Amino acid sequence: MDRLELQRLRDLPIEGVAERLGLRVVRHKTLCPFHDDHHASLSFKNNRWRCWSCGEGGDAISLVMKYLHKDFREACRWLNDSPLTPPCEGGEWSLHQQLSTPSPHRGGQGVESFARFFEHPWLSDEARRFLFDERRIDPRVVAWCRLSSWKDWRGVPWLQTPYFDREGRLVGLQNRNLVRGGLPRFRFPQGAECGIYNLPVLNLLRPGEALYVAEGCSDCWSLLSAGHKAIAIPSATLLSRKDVGVLEGLSQTLGTQFHMYPDADAPGERLFLQLRQVLPSLCRHPLPPGCKDYSDLYLRTHQTPG
Repeated sequence: MDRLELQRLRDLPIEGVAERLGLRVVRHKTLCPFHDDHHASLSFKNNRWRCWSCGEGGDAISLVMKYLHKDFREACRWLNDSPLTPPCEGGEWSLHQQLSTPSPHRGGQGVESFARFFEHPWLSDEARRFLFDERRIDPRVVAWCRLSSWKDWRGVPWLQTPYFDREGRLVGLQNRNLVRGGLPRFRFPQGAECGIYNLPVLNLLRPGEALYVAEGCSDCWSLLSAGHKAIAIPSATLLSRKDVGVLEGLSQTLGTQFHMYPDADAPGERLFLQLRQVLPSLCRHPLPPGCKDYSDLYLRTHQTPG
């Protein structure tokens, strides 16, 4: 690793590195993990860290070395693969950082600790092309679902899809690669609970109203853009007992009518039959010839949102 590459790693936003490690940073301070700290003695300034109690301090590389018990080369490798975006103008660091790689954390932090990244969602040019030009998703749906995006250190654009529970708490994240480039299509952070997608829409259901069940988030966005209330599931086999209880409860308390456009393949038909066992009233809508899923049907029948 040459001098310029080492300097790039040292220039990574120190507070971003700290949060990537699992430390909770508030007003440029955090509890020092290197002693029994109760008063947020570790502070960040000029892109360096220092604990005013135990005296430890340094740059991003030394923080990783000490926190993860790595040597210099291992710490540089970890930072090189770390999903942090470069510093923005003015020295502020971008909140749109990669959340796909499992990260060590302390104090019981989980996916919910990243909820603030979706308070002000941001869409890259690649994400806008994917959502609005290729998929023709209504901008109001993108805003409702709080879709966001980021670019990793390689410049690869990713679309972030947050999963919220019915009370609006973040419980899961799906990261979608928008260019592939030999990388996985989807990635999920450690602790993500990606069961039923778009649970907050259930709070808007009226008695006897139709609810569409999609296979995957993309079909769900298309159904929502078409004016339907919709949820998505990754697989019937991944539905928890709690999720099944939620769906059964809708049928019993609201008389919800469940509908589905199964994908035009064997897995899609299999998913429909599995869900039919949970929801006996589930109504099947066949796709017309040439459409492999509901997103295809939506593109065929809807124009680009104005």
